[in-house]
Amino acid sequence: MTAARLACARLCSVLAAENAALEALDLRAAAGLVGDKAAALAALEAARPAPGAAADPDLAAAAGRLCALAEDNRRLLARAILVQGRVLATIARACRANAPPPPRYGARGALAADRRPAAAALSARA
Repeated sequence: MTAARLACARLCSVLAAENAALEALDLRAAAGLVGDKAAALAALEAARPAPGAAADPDLAAAAGRLCALAEDNRRLLARAILVQGRVLATIARACRANAPPPPRYGARGALAADRRPAAAALSARA
């Protein structure tokens, strides 16, 4: 097996593992594969056949599998980013709902006293 096919198979293996983690929404496991994915990609780049080299049908088949895995990876990463954004938005809304009101400034630019209007009662006798 050529170095390019080995490197392609290694990257396919890492992408398959990352895709499985993303499918399960195990973002921690997926993030843990970033270094492996970068190393596998660098190895594939280093093993790329020279221009004009004889065509390798096995490498072409492996490259087709790699393209399919990369497309799945793109889709799953987009979904993970969307889910994570929704989680963060939920947390932000909860924080805003429980946060004290922001300070107010008076007419002269100083912080206004935190006074609430006094309760008023009306009485009407006819």
